[in-house]
Amino acid sequence: MAKRVYQAWKGKNKFLLGGRLISGPDARSLFITVSLIVVPVVIFCVFVARNLLHKFPAYNSGCAVLIVAIAFTIHVLVLLLMTSTRDPGIVPRASHPPEEEFSYDTRTEIGGRHTPSLTFPRIKEVMVNGMLVKVKYCDTCMIYRPPRCSHCSICNNCVERFDHHCPWVGQCIGQRNYRYFFLFVSSSTLLCIYVFAMCALYIKFLMDGDYPTVWKAMKKSPASVVLMIYCFVALWFVGGLTGFHLYLIGTNQTTYENFRYRGDNRVSAYNRGFLNNFIDVLCTEIKPSRINLRAYVQDETARPPPASRTRDVEEEPASSPRVKVEDDLEIGGDLLKISRRRNYEEVDEEMGGRNSNELHGALSESELMVGSDTQVPVIRSDVKNSSWGRRSGSWDLSPGVLAASSSATEGDMPSQKSTR
Repeated sequence: MAKRVYQAWKGKNKFLLGGRLISGPDARSLFITVSLIVVPVVIFCVFVARNLLHKFPAYNSGCAVLIVAIAFTIHVLVLLLMTSTRDPGIVPRASHPPEEEFSYDTRTEIGGRHTPSLTFPRIKEVMVNGMLVKVKYCDTCMIYRPPRCSHCSICNNCVERFDHHCPWVGQCIGQRNYRYFFLFVSSSTLLCIYVFAMCALYIKFLMDGDYPTVWKAMKKSPASVVLMIYCFVALWFVGGLTGFHLYLIGTNQTTYENFRYRGDNRVSAYNRGFLNNFIDVLCTEIKPSRINLRAYVQDETARPPPASRTRDVEEEPASSPRVKVEDDLEIGGDLLKISRRRNYEEVDEEMGGRNSNELHGALSESELMVGSDTQVPVIRSDVKNSSWGRRSGSWDLSPGVLAASSSATEGDMPSQKSTR
């Protein structure tokens, strides 16, 4: 049975509801975040908001304190789930490197000669808003990352407009969920302020009643004191985070860009002005996901060779390093076929043996080698000891053949002199 995309996923993400929801590998931290929100709100509703129901007799508006707290909490939890279970803008992986970027580098030197190697550029430059921006090649995803895209080492995915990986939501923050992340953080800040204010108001009501001092009022409602301390500490975190991201939105930066290029003092190609930056981040339509996790995995079809590479091979001169390498490989293949074609008895017969017939065959063969202008290589029985190199096709001769060759040469010299 064919697998779906989320079942054959190469990243470290976790999936829910048959691939309909996606989260990071640290999705368990989401339960901690939910408990840090829900538990204080439950304490507030039970020990504080319930006692404020009758403190606003006009239109019985004391119920609004409890309703607002519950509605605000649900709003924050929905934003948290939308941030943590939504595709942050993952760029699909490629099954092979981009062949249209391949080129032959002849500067590589191996064994004292220049050998062409297949390379492609690691960095490219693209034009963004009239400025050149560098994009890098990702070895894991085998793609050139789009501008503002970065590879998350935790999720093992390339994410568009990568901001950071948030352990509190268990997900990468990118192009498709940054808006919900900012709304979650800012709404959490407002919820902390609301709970802190209502607890302080309840302490004020107690002081106006039977508990005139602060100490007595705090002893009457210790839950209010604990919640005020908790909200004060949380405000330093979520409040500071909200302020920092307001600055990033106003300058159209990401957290990754701010920390990495802080000391460069270069002009951003994405800054369109304060108001336009806010509209761009918070008001524009979110792009659709580039991955379909519910789709079935399709087998790749055979890819034809690129036309550009074929044309380069046809137009390549015969003296190029690549042609030389191919010629050497063809010569080596021919010699290997010759060595395999002959059995061991024929090799021994050609190379010379102990009997006279074998020696005579070796002498006649050596005479052919001496008498002719072109030398015919003689193959030894021990092919493993051949010293055929990359530049030439020379072979080693056995000592018996060399001795027979020298004697035959000496015998031919008197006959040549008599002829003259």
